[in-house]
Amino acid sequence: MTTPATPPRLAPTARVGTGFVAPGTTQQKRNVVRLRPWQKDALEKFLASDRPDFLAVATPGAGKTTFALAAALRSMRSCRQPRVVVVAPTAHLKAQWAQAASRFGLHLEPQWTSATEKLPADMHGIVTTYQQVATSAEALRKACAGAFVILDELHHAGDDRAWGDAVRQAFTPADRRLALSGTPFRSDTLSIPFVHYTLEEAVSDYEYGYANALVDGGVVRPAYFPRINGFMEWVAPDGSLNAASFEDALDRTRSSQRLRTALSTDGDWLPAVLRQAHDQLMVLRQRNPCAGGLVIATDQDHARAIADVFRTRLRVTPTVALSDDPDASRHIASFATADTPWIIAVRMVSEGVDIPRLQIGVYATTTTTELFFRQAVGRLVRWTPVSAGTSRKQKAYLFIPDDPRLRTWAHQITDARRHSLRKPSDDAGDALDGPIERDPNALHEPSDHLESAEQLSLFSALSAVVADGPDQVVNGVFDEDYDHDERHDGDVVHEVGDADPDFTLDIDALAPPLPRQPFSAGTGIVGFGVMSRYQQKEALRLRNADLARSLARLTGLPHRQIHTELNKQVGLRRIDEATVEQLERRAGAADRWLKRL
Repeated sequence: MTTPATPPRLAPTARVGTGFVAPGTTQQKRNVVRLRPWQKDALEKFLASDRPDFLAVATPGAGKTTFALAAALRSMRSCRQPRVVVVAPTAHLKAQWAQAASRFGLHLEPQWTSATEKLPADMHGIVTTYQQVATSAEALRKACAGAFVILDELHHAGDDRAWGDAVRQAFTPADRRLALSGTPFRSDTLSIPFVHYTLEEAVSDYEYGYANALVDGGVVRPAYFPRINGFMEWVAPDGSLNAASFEDALDRTRSSQRLRTALSTDGDWLPAVLRQAHDQLMVLRQRNPCAGGLVIATDQDHARAIADVFRTRLRVTPTVALSDDPDASRHIASFATADTPWIIAVRMVSEGVDIPRLQIGVYATTTTTELFFRQAVGRLVRWTPVSAGTSRKQKAYLFIPDDPRLRTWAHQITDARRHSLRKPSDDAGDALDGPIERDPNALHEPSDHLESAEQLSLFSALSAVVADGPDQVVNGVFDEDYDHDERHDGDVVHEVGDADPDFTLDIDALAPPLPRQPFSAGTGIVGFGVMSRYQQKEALRLRNADLARSLARLTGLPHRQIHTELNKQVGLRRIDEATVEQLERRAGAADRWLKRL
């Protein structure tokens, strides 16, 4: 990757984010990022740190992306190479990061591969995944030398020892590394690169928790946890017949079998819970018409079976996003901006995916770790600005099996919510969130227990029904009154005239300059800025591919020869290294060629 031109440094007296307009001139709109108080505080601590590594832990929905991109803007002026490399947990999040960066005046390429030798001149950097890092560490090492690196949900680097080694190899040459996480994490057996540990606990440089966000207001929604008891019967892998409710104390193995039985779509427990969750969603949609629900399934077959329950019993057609579906990312993006009620996923919506309209969740997975549970809650608590037409009374509900492990994680979040809201009406009307009385023989470990494949093949769920239990609400819907103050949105806005310098960064002043390349009318897309630059390029690449196919059909020449000739006319070696301007000229050359035929 080649290095874009070094951006001009601001004079020491320059005032960032004021939107200053000279006297006697017409006021001009300035692109500024308006920071929440915690983002400003974290940014100041980051800029004051003289260490290359910084770990920020912030509750899901707090605005980690905004903080990270603001830090990138401020830091690129001092990096040896004004380049940004973002590492995301999933392929879907690559496009999400690139889209967010474009609102900050930063243009990132989410389709980078190790075969791409140089970065197009109109891009500031790339977005990749931890899986790509594992296979392209050496190429990334060259690409990020002297650059600014953002490691989103860095704990994924500990998923596999090879991943952690690759992350260390690839990003050691970077000038600065900003690691982000939605939840605190432990070392366990694999340490995470670029993280400082004390007694196996990762030590963050800045932490902004769920309770802090509730106190601030306008950041996250308060979360409530309807815990649904049940009575389950199943045949264990050893052939024994078992029956238990969630109140019964079981060992680890039978606890996992009990949960699996409850979540089977062959029983009555899960369809009944889906019905309750749907009823609750319909109540919320009276206030927020676009409110949506998420079901987290155990696996892909389970997700499809849950979709059948929605269609046959609830007469609802849900969106299903599965990793083996090449259109899964498109389905998620479409759901995020639509008003359809439900989406079903396995893990694709569990971390990082931004769908603020999600307010209802059904925890229908056998994964019971604290990290995954908190990630699931994080999908539901992102605050939606009232200006978007939503109610100020915003709450999130996650329907969960009353499994002791899940009950423990829910209680911790509920306790933080109660201490933060400090309203008597919450405790009085919150029967679903009563105190937990732990049975010393019940399972409370945060780890999952998975039987071997041979044992699982002998397992059989017989029946599962909803049952009443203490401190639970089994029927009806919940409608507690609670209001938030709406404050800083923590997003890119357009300001006219003066903006508060304490909470704004001026994007126009800070973003490294790149060629401004609007679309021509021939692209079929009107105006610059309607799409991010990587989206503009994707549209132009598709147009170029269509033109090349037409030329090959009419001339009889091989596709390779067509592409080689068109690249030659605009001075390109590879089309993935092209700028917007080069792609437009290439399409123009193909148009002229077609007209001559």
